[in-house]
Amino acid sequence: MNYIEQVKDKIKNTYPNEKEFIQATSEVLDSLSLVINSDSRYQEHSLLEKLIEPERIISFDVHWIDDQGKEQINKGYRVQFNSVLGPYKGGLRFHPSVNLSVLKFLGFEQIFKNALTGLELGGGKGGSNFDPKGKSDAEIKRFCEAFMDKLYKYIGPTIDVPAGDIGVGAKEITYLLEEYKRKTNSNEVGVLTGKAIKDGGSLGRKEATGYGLLYFVEEMLKYNKLSLKDKKILVSGSGNVAIYAIEKAIELGAKVISASDSNGYIIDEDGIDLNILKQIKEEQKLRIKEYINYKDSARYFEGNVFNAMIDFDIALPCATQNEITLKEAQNIHKHHCMLVAEGANMPTNNEAIEYFKENNILHAPGKASNAGGVSVSGLEMIQNKLHETWSKEKVDNKLKEIMYNIHSSCINACLKYNIDPRNYIFGANVAGFLRVSEEMLKH
Repeated sequence: MNYIEQVKDKIKNTYPNEKEFIQATSEVLDSLSLVINSDSRYQEHSLLEKLIEPERIISFDVHWIDDQGKEQINKGYRVQFNSVLGPYKGGLRFHPSVNLSVLKFLGFEQIFKNALTGLELGGGKGGSNFDPKGKSDAEIKRFCEAFMDKLYKYIGPTIDVPAGDIGVGAKEITYLLEEYKRKTNSNEVGVLTGKAIKDGGSLGRKEATGYGLLYFVEEMLKYNKLSLKDKKILVSGSGNVAIYAIEKAIELGAKVISASDSNGYIIDEDGIDLNILKQIKEEQKLRIKEYINYKDSARYFEGNVFNAMIDFDIALPCATQNEITLKEAQNIHKHHCMLVAEGANMPTNNEAIEYFKENNILHAPGKASNAGGVSVSGLEMIQNKLHETWSKEKVDNKLKEIMYNIHSSCINACLKYNIDPRNYIFGANVAGFLRVSEEMLKH
């Protein structure tokens, strides 16, 4: 049994119930055989074993009081995965689906994503199974304070800099930051990113993942002598990533025909009206189904948007993990899609990835294509350190440059190992791995 298979077996035997973590590590390790076999130092120094084990996991109970005065208890975590390139960096997710397996998969992915940005960022992730939906602002505030009471000792601007993620926006970051400052008796703002502008946040952060996704797609198309103009795009999700991916796609001349939530999806063949979408999701916080009350051209369907019976050119999964299985991948191919780029983390399972590869569908993994969010978080850290606030245009230009560089890194990694440069899974995994492993071998 070769080295990679040994490590994969070890993961399955040690963590048999962590299916998301097994999936994420298998996807990366399967890409690395050419690299691992070319340098004996990786096995000699047990580098893969070191890479798959978090440096530290902090697990704690979060006790908070609801509006009825009853004490509630949730689980809280921070997975500090790898700090060889810099302080741990990765979001906090508040969602009922959060468990250690989910956070380990996200933290593992974050190592490579952060490496690809070229910034000095390690990989980490955290969160809680607390569900902010249906909670009052006062309850969310009390939960955030209780969560930070347990976490504050383990984070800091040079140690670990959490950001937002699902269920954690600027409001929650403000509550967390206020509590951190109280607990540490300091005015330190560089400990969290995704902050409100008044607290030292960066302009352009809200749009960063969605915009960055489209900058990456633009480069993929250019490399293949194609253009975004007039391309028909199917988008899943209707949160920040989806909304700002739609916004940038329209700006670049494409036509977006869908958006979705956990119940179902809308198809608008005239093109999604961004103002209506923002009104429904950002202002009124309603279900996506409400869109059809505003536009006659729109139709609503229950289920997964990637099962829609309509032709399109590009798929942008921007919702959650594993929304594209083999079934959805086959439907995507059947409807003449040529490119899939991930705005969410691991929205495509390994069977679907293999199917895309076999059918020559260009496929960008999230660690490359959705790195815009962490890139601007990294730029926010730099602004905090310099006590500067950059213009939105400056941030956007730097984001564009980072996404273009990530695309080049993916292509160059493929060419280095004589792999088809359209194999973005290989390119992203290898480019990220090489940067991290070179630093690990020095220690």
